[in-house]
Amino acid sequence: MAAAATPAGTEDLALVLKQQARALGFDPVGIAAVPGSARIGLRTAALERWLAAGHQADMGWMADPRRRAIEGLLPGVRSVVAVGLSYYIGKERSPGSLAVARYGWGRDYHRVIDGRLRQLGRWLEQQAPGIQWRACVDSAPLMDKAWAEEAGLGWIGKHGNLIHRGRGSWLLLGHLLTTLELPTDQPATPLCGSCSRCIPACPTGAITEPFVVDSRRCIAFHTIENREPELPAAIASNLGPWVAGCDACQEACPWNQQPLESSSDPDLQPRPWLLNLKADEALHWSDDTWDEQLRASALRRIKPWMWRRNLKAAQADTP
Repeated sequence: MAAAATPAGTEDLALVLKQQARALGFDPVGIAAVPGSARIGLRTAALERWLAAGHQADMGWMADPRRRAIEGLLPGVRSVVAVGLSYYIGKERSPGSLAVARYGWGRDYHRVIDGRLRQLGRWLEQQAPGIQWRACVDSAPLMDKAWAEEAGLGWIGKHGNLIHRGRGSWLLLGHLLTTLELPTDQPATPLCGSCSRCIPACPTGAITEPFVVDSRRCIAFHTIENREPELPAAIASNLGPWVAGCDACQEACPWNQQPLESSSDPDLQPRPWLLNLKADEALHWSDDTWDEQLRASALRRIKPWMWRRNLKAAQADTP
């Protein structure tokens, strides 16, 4: 069956749309059509298997049916504009400090990406009055990596993260859903090949097989989402320096070991204390101090008592 013709004039509009997105700091930018290629069906089936296996732990929101049916997020959606925001900063934590995942170094990326996508959506509506759109960050029930892959931003690696040839996997993702039919980009070609360095790099064996991450074994899940007073023994004993998220699998990826451009985006620059975090100091911070340190941060999801729990478990393994 032949693909539906793209409305006249939208080729030029798509080019200018991508220029607008890049002016907002997004790069790469791509467009996918809804309902997508057969690959979206495969990714949906993989999500269903992942849920059936219980890999979501207690993250019940992962089973939201809209994640498997994008039309539930925006009725009449025809196109998905996928954007990436590189969060790689060419800095490292100071020797002897505890580790925080890079995505949390700057301002809350949910706010940053959502605000910029809304600007893009308003611009698009001015160009095509009457259309509808919706901005989505990873807090929305959308298969964000699958749709970014469909739009050509990169491929999903064996560690479950999206990988871009030039930016590695240090990409925050956002999507602008719209009822406007736009010309699409080619889905990305997977380039992991036989490499599987990320799998043994996981300290807790959370990558149970290529492309499958069991949250119940994942340091990132337990340091951010686990609301129990104590971390499981198998996690605590392998925590190493990680107290908020974990980048171990990404650090092992060859695509992240190539020379990478350091982002100069002011919203992504690290707060100094995150690169010099010492347990013996932070364990004495009051809740008010934590509130001040985490202002406008995605890491506010980790409550002060959870920080203390994580710090106590990690400090013995600090390098």
